[in-house]
Amino acid sequence: MTRKLLPLVLICAASFGASFTAFASSPTPLAAVRNPKVPQKVTFADATVDLDRIDMFERLDRELTSMAYTHGNTLLTIKRANRYFPEMAPILKEEGVPLDLLYLACIESTLNNRALSPAKAAGFWQFMPSTAKEYGLEVSDTVDERYDVAKSTRAACRYLKSAYKKYGNWESAAASYNGGQGRISSELASQKAQTAYDLWLVDETSRYMFRLLAMKMIMEDPAAYGFILSADQLYQPLEYDTYQVNTSVSDWPTWAKEHGTNYLTLREHNPWIRAKSLTNKSGKTYTVRIPTEKSMKRSTLKTKTYNKKWVNK
Repeated sequence: MTRKLLPLVLICAASFGASFTAFASSPTPLAAVRNPKVPQKVTFADATVDLDRIDMFERLDRELTSMAYTHGNTLLTIKRANRYFPEMAPILKEEGVPLDLLYLACIESTLNNRALSPAKAAGFWQFMPSTAKEYGLEVSDTVDERYDVAKSTRAACRYLKSAYKKYGNWESAAASYNGGQGRISSELASQKAQTAYDLWLVDETSRYMFRLLAMKMIMEDPAAYGFILSADQLYQPLEYDTYQVNTSVSDWPTWAKEHGTNYLTLREHNPWIRAKSLTNKSGKTYTVRIPTEKSMKRSTLKTKTYNKKWVNK
């Protein structure tokens, strides 16, 4: 039986080899992968960034290419921004910080309200515990205000304004958010530079300002980079009933049930709560938010779009 099959096997192998050779000589084209266009200049925080210099062009091209093709995280950031920007943007306006600095939170956390880095930086703005306390946020076993969108945004504004006062430009303030004010101040002095764009820095900090520019470019016109969304795909701002708590809470699950919700919903919408109880010896007042019933159902939730360019289908 083996002797009879052997010629057939050889014939099949020869036939396959011929087919493979023919395929290899004329491969089917894959889907087009388009490189994002880098303009001659962009604006950030009301300042013009000239991209004629070859290194400036290539640094932005790297981040724009990377971010445009990191589809999942970039797409989630756009959808989450529709929920959180309406709350964050007015705070930046009140604090006198350019709205472009919203994109700093985007590259720090992708606007994930549970974000926690391996280095223990936490929340939308990824504050380290010591820096958070320095800028007025409570960080304890039962409360972590780095996860409070409003309070952490105000703290970030305080940090950025102090850095801007020191450097006189927002790109250096942003670089210091990543590299630390001590490092940026030292390098500006030793390298005799006026802006972080002109500094030789560790790769992460050197890339940081260009990640900001790339995030702004994509989020201002997602369709140009292939991100196609409808209004109902954006995460919607929610309506809340609010409660003031100025005492200790022995059991948050019980408190949640008494207020018409459950522990899951309580923690999801108040991520600053870090344990099942609240120690509050000082009598501090905390605002607890419970989403309304209409807000919790897609069928009754009002559809709002923060930026009309985010909707393109």
